[in-house]
Amino acid sequence: MGKPCVKGTRIPVYLLLEKMAAGESFEKLLGVYPHLTADDLRACLEYAAALAAEEIVLSET
Repeated sequence: MGKPCVKGTRIPVYLLLEKMAAGESFEKLLGVYPHLTADDLRACLEYAAALAAEEIVLSET
């Protein structure tokens, strides 16, 4: 029940998303994390997009 991680690693998705948001390129991230693939990084972006697309309705109680 922890934070989502890249499949087969212990690298949290949020960490990679933060780095991409700060301007890190795929190439730099793949250099720092050589066991990751470009597909792994795209999966992180897809995950973030799916979360942003979810509709959350807050109701007053």
